Amino acid sequence: MKGLSTTISRNLIPSSVLTCADNSGARTLMIINRLGKGGNAKGRYSASGIGDIVICSVKSGNPQYIKKKVRVVIIRQKSPMRRANGMRIVFEDNAGILVTDTNLAVGTEVKGAMAREIVERYVKLAGIASRVI
Repeated sequence: MKGLSTTISRNLIPSSVLTCADNSGARTLMIINRLGKGGNAKGRYSASGIGDIVICSVKSGNPQYIKKKVRVVIIRQKSPMRRANGMRIVFEDNAGILVTDTNLAVGTEVKGAMAREIVERYVKLAGIASRVI
């Protein structure tokens, strides 16, 4: 996995609610855990941010997804993140898109903007992005 040039503030912890930004059928997601979370201090939540893959539970949407565990890539977060050129980026919601085990998107189109850091790390997801910021 490619490293990012951006300093990402990781503030999405387990039980945080995400909006599903693709057309896969899920609508609301709740974070259960983060993949590759090692190195946390004892008793500390495994926080995640843009570009991280998390395991989520689908809370609302298509009946085939409800109460199922899915893999999600976080594409937007409310907390500001700082890019290498000094600019700070803030989105209006926390959102993610469903991916398979090989990090390919389940849906065919993304609603709303996607952070440029996602396109750097997961090149295949750039094809379904409507806007990259």
